[in-house]
Amino acid sequence: MKNILITGGAGFIGSNYVRYALEAHPDWHVFVLDKLTYAGNLDNLLDVAEKFKGRYAFAQGDIADREVVFDLIRRYRIDTIVNFAAESHVDRSILDPDAFIMTDVYGTYVLLEAAREFQIERFHQVSTDEVYGDIPQGYSQEGDPLEPNSPYAASKASAELLIRAYRMTYNLPVTVTRGSNTFGPYQYPEKLLPLFITNAIDDLPLPLYGDGMQVRDWLHVVDHARGIDVVLTQGAVGETYNVGGENERHNIDVIRMMLAILGKPESLIKRVADRPGHDRRYALDTHKLRALGWAPRTDFEAALRETVAWYVNNEWWWRKIKSGEFKEFYRRQYAERLAQAI
Repeated sequence: MKNILITGGAGFIGSNYVRYALEAHPDWHVFVLDKLTYAGNLDNLLDVAEKFKGRYAFAQGDIADREVVFDLIRRYRIDTIVNFAAESHVDRSILDPDAFIMTDVYGTYVLLEAAREFQIERFHQVSTDEVYGDIPQGYSQEGDPLEPNSPYAASKASAELLIRAYRMTYNLPVTVTRGSNTFGPYQYPEKLLPLFITNAIDDLPLPLYGDGMQVRDWLHVVDHARGIDVVLTQGAVGETYNVGGENERHNIDVIRMMLAILGKPESLIKRVADRPGHDRRYALDTHKLRALGWAPRTDFEAALRETVAWYVNNEWWWRKIKSGEFKEFYRRQYAERLAQAI
């Protein structure tokens, strides 16, 4: 692996992985392809562009555009593809499923065709624990059935099935990781933590779905990036690996911790109508990845404090985001719910 194409590399997890990969692999050249939709942001890569001149390049484009993808792979002699590119927010998938099918499913198909055409050394798909669906008890293992409950989760599960088919039909060298609820710097403020942190900074209400007792396995983005890298470089071809923080928390408890860090009152929490098909709990069994030598290293409470501090100290990054396209999404998603909030 020398010339790595990272699709969706201007997004949250993607940009953190770009940074990690360039630091961890001095002999790699990394090429980022990103459509720069609302969640893709070149500000996420400002330090990368400056620090890694000569080993990093960026191209704006859509993974669903065959001509763009094929030309990029040919021009830069790409030997490895890591696919982060995806529409990724469940709420938006409920409002507009079409974009999720086009990017997450058709876009993955185009990348697989390119990998087959150019005999790529490794195709790695970054997936999600949401493909398993709701897990009331126990822990999801890689061989469990996929039972997605939102258009987003279904689009990611569909992509995984395509990847499996290309492995079985064309012997394509693929790997997949399914990550748990990831948090950290550069996360677009539609997701729970950055939304609530930035709202709390401005003393705005925090629209908490239902009773807030949904359970998520919280994983710091650097631990997630390390997990992806371990699988990409050491994982067995054709295999899927869970990447989990092994840190289950109720949403309400995480929000209370965040408010305490900021010194803000819990009265900011407003319980609003839950979203349709909201999974109650996700939890991953990570023994398979641990066997490769990976384990989460981040202490949750310390990482939460660092994450809160990052948003406090980087208003330049998120204020312009929340003043743009985000406003209309927030209105559609929360205005009526907040008007009826408890």
